[in-house]
Amino acid sequence: MSYIKAENVLPQELIETIQQYVDGKLIYIPCKEKQEWGTTTSAKIFFRERNERIYENYKSGMGLRELAGRFSLSEKSIQRILRDQRLALREGIESV
Repeated sequence: MSYIKAENVLPQELIETIQQYVDGKLIYIPCKEKQEWGTTTSAKIFFRERNERIYENYKSGMGLRELAGRFSLSEKSIQRILRDQRLALREGIESV
């Protein structure tokens, strides 16, 4: 994440007020409206499709160890994905 110089965007009076609290430090100012994870990239789609493939391979008889090796994940991660996929299917929701 890049930063913007306060002098370029904030009035001097506001900068002086902020300096009373944090002088010479980097601070993060959050967005007014928080965006849902994955809305600005294709990561959410990638992981949803990967998790669906993992679940389909598991249903076809592939074991945890083989799935972990194929998808470069730990067996514990595979178990979590399978659990989440089952829950999503049961509740009829989209999983990540």
